[in-house]
Amino acid sequence: MAVDAARAAGHLLKRELLGPRRIAYKDSPTNLVTEMDARAEELIVGRLTAAFPHDAVLGEERGATAGRSGRRWIIDPLDGTTNYAHGLRTFGVSIALETDKRVELGVVFDPNLDELFVAERGRGATVNDQPLAVSTTGTLDESLLATGFPYNIRQTTDNNLTEYAAFSVRARAVRRMGSAVLYLSWLACGRLDGYWELRLGPWDVAAGSLLVEEAGGRITNLHGGPLDLDAPSLVASNGRIHDAVLAVLAELRGNGAR
Repeated sequence: MAVDAARAAGHLLKRELLGPRRIAYKDSPTNLVTEMDARAEELIVGRLTAAFPHDAVLGEERGATAGRSGRRWIIDPLDGTTNYAHGLRTFGVSIALETDKRVELGVVFDPNLDELFVAERGRGATVNDQPLAVSTTGTLDESLLATGFPYNIRQTTDNNLTEYAAFSVRARAVRRMGSAVLYLSWLACGRLDGYWELRLGPWDVAAGSLLVEEAGGRITNLHGGPLDLDAPSLVASNGRIHDAVLAVLAELRGNGAR
C-alpha cells in the first residue's frame, strides 16, 4: 500500500510539474508550499487511512491525526518544494511506518528517475528491487557530502554556513540540492558518503534513516547520540567517515548549538 501510494503521488507531481503553480509561504520567504504539496498528501493519506483506519498519521502539511493501533504513518508528500516550484526535477515522496517509536518501513519514490527505494527493518533496503549498500569511501578527504540550510537562515546565526565552509575544504565536495529524502536515499545506494543537517522535520528523515541503516550506514544526532525523530538534527554516513564528520562538528559547535 505504501509503495502504491508513493508511486501514485510521485506520478501526480511529475505530471503537473510544468503547470501553473500557486505558491504560498509558511513562515518565511524561503519556506514555500504549493497546492501540489496538499494534493499529493491528500492522495497518500486517503489511501492509507482507507486501508488502516486506526493508524495515526503525521503529514508535513496537515499535521498529526490520532490513532489507536500503536502505529504511525509519517509522510512527506513533496520533499523539494522549492525545486518543484521552479520546475527543477529534484524532489521525492517519502512514506514511513513507525511502530512503538521505531521506524519499521521506509518508502521513497523519485518520479523523475523512476527510482523506488524501500527498506524494511531487518530485511535490508532496495532500489527498484536491487539491494542497496552504502559506499566504501574510507576518509573524509575522499568523500562527497550533502547538506542543507534552515528556513530561517536570514534570521539566525546558527545557519550552517560555518559548517558548510569547513566541510567544503575538508571533503572532496559538498552538494546542496534541496531534498533530504533524496540525500538519504542516495547515501543508502552509495552515491553520497555523508550528510548532515542542523534542523529537519520527522517527515524529512523517517523513511530515509531506515534506508541508510538497512544499507549498512549509520545515523546519529550531531553529537553522535541517537536520532530524535520528532526533533531531528542528524549526521548520516556510510559509517566509515562518521566519526570524522562528528569531530568537525564538535570542533565548530562544541557540546551544543551556537
